[in-house]
Amino acid sequence: MQGLHRAALLLLADGRLPASGHAHSGGIEAATVDGSVTDLGDLERFLRGRLATAGLVAATFAAATCRSSRRSHPGGSVPAKTVAAETVTALAGAVADLDAELDARTPSPAQRSASRAQGRALLRAGRAAWPGVSCPIPAPHHPVAFGLVAAHAGLSPADAALAVAYGAVSGPASAATRLLALDPLAVTAVLARLSTDVEHTAAEATALSNRPPADLPATTAPRLELLAERHHTAEIRMFAS
Repeated sequence: MQGLHRAALLLLADGRLPASGHAHSGGIEAATVDGSVTDLGDLERFLRGRLATAGLVAATFAAATCRSSRRSHPGGSVPAKTVAAETVTALAGAVADLDAELDARTPSPAQRSASRAQGRALLRAGRAAWPGVSCPIPAPHHPVAFGLVAAHAGLSPADAALAVAYGAVSGPASAATRLLALDPLAVTAVLARLSTDVEHTAAEATALSNRPPADLPATTAPRLELLAERHHTAEIRMFAS
């Protein structure tokens, strides 16, 4: 079973998963437009900053949601009809609280919209792979949706944190490759240099995810928020965010 769960983790972390990740640049498109990211050095600094701020927050909320869902379904993937009504109600409350807290940590309307769009897409992909996936919120934030899907796939909070932390840098890196016509091998080297930071961020997120929702990290990234708003009003865009 552990091998199957490892495969599920690889599937969820794969950029080819049809969960709309390929349509979002994580702020890198706006950063290339304003000239703040023009080469590999700029890209690496951008990714490190994104990982330490928005990446940590997203990974923590994904881990916390996965933890709450696993408490309701200790055996991993469990058909919704077998879960007691009180358990379903408790999980719904926990997910709603986590989603509300993450919303409060996302002041940019454009970022909130992008996160919820990705959350909806991920739920669709998750339900196709694991039909038992359910969510009490029609359009949860992406990290919340990821935590739910990860739990139903039999993954741990640490798995969810690692996959989301990795996605916080791999998605923008892929977008930058296309936007700036960078050497894919050189971008891969950047991601390799960041691998230790990704691991550390995931470990920190997993530890922090034990806290109550209101006490989860709120590491701000004002520049990412400004980039999201600027990108939202741009007349010409390659990516949705």
